[in-house]
Amino acid sequence: MDKTKLKDLAKAELHCHLDGSISMATIRTLADMAQIEIPASDTNLKKLITAPENAENLMDYLKTFDFVRPLLQTKEALTLAAYDVAKQAAQENVIYTEIRFAPELSMDQGLTATETLQAVLEGLNQAQEEFGIVAKALVCGMRQSDPALTRELLAQIADFAPKGLVGFDFAGDEHGFPPAKIAELIKDVQAMGYPMTFHAGECGCPNHIADSIALGIKRMGHVTAIHNQPQILADFVKNGVTAELCLISNLQTKAAPTIQDFPYLELKAAGAKITINTDNRTVSDTNLTKEYAAFVDYFGTSAAEFLEYNSNAIQASFTSEAEKAELLSKIEELYVPFL
Repeated sequence: MDKTKLKDLAKAELHCHLDGSISMATIRTLADMAQIEIPASDTNLKKLITAPENAENLMDYLKTFDFVRPLLQTKEALTLAAYDVAKQAAQENVIYTEIRFAPELSMDQGLTATETLQAVLEGLNQAQEEFGIVAKALVCGMRQSDPALTRELLAQIADFAPKGLVGFDFAGDEHGFPPAKIAELIKDVQAMGYPMTFHAGECGCPNHIADSIALGIKRMGHVTAIHNQPQILADFVKNGVTAELCLISNLQTKAAPTIQDFPYLELKAAGAKITINTDNRTVSDTNLTKEYAAFVDYFGTSAAEFLEYNSNAIQASFTSEAEKAELLSKIEELYVPFL
């Protein structure tokens, strides 16, 4: 695949965190709005908003988010951030995206969960109208938070499905709060009727993937720990689970210490449903074009394979069946010049 044409490929993305993907220019605007002083030079600001080159693990990587949190405490800020991230995606030919965020991280100054979600949906809708991208919201519960808080948030936003909320995720400290520890919360979300994706196997724990499969989760973020786990991989494929791969992020967090530890080739050989994602555009200093280039460099991925992975993403997305059919038809048509 000619890397100069990667940006032109139509794309779909399932795993993108709002607070980790805001552009530097918009971060400056948000800081002005919040009256928070930040470095004047882009070089110094970039050091605060991108993962350290020497990150030792996932928790090291997550420290970067502490800088952004105070910037996302008003409805206006959340709307602008959501618009910005969807705009970035549209500019590299993403036709469908699901952007996830945790309402509780934007409630420090009095916003309710409902207000945070309304604000994010407003920004996504603005981007949809302006750029033609289909942009949906996923809400993240934080694993390490008080389950009572999470249940209260869920109750507040339970009826937002018609407005663009399409599913749920649990993010945060996977190692300290594995699936078994929050199984009741997972069942509560499932009982609400929303589909779920789930961070699993990002912290070197393959049993978290197995436990998530047992809980009926059909989409999982990262799944890096499935490497060298043939039985779990077989169950993953048998149950039709879709992998939300985040290559550059996983190398940064040492979820995959080397490219040989990244499970893409194993997943591909087993016939697993693969998708390609950024995780955090800004924190990981990436975008989907860079992610695709890494797949070309490391694995020689072809245009036909990229079409397959984007079709997987649309099929595994949490949008309506009618919209999926429309998007699948569109993306197949857009790939004709590249095949």
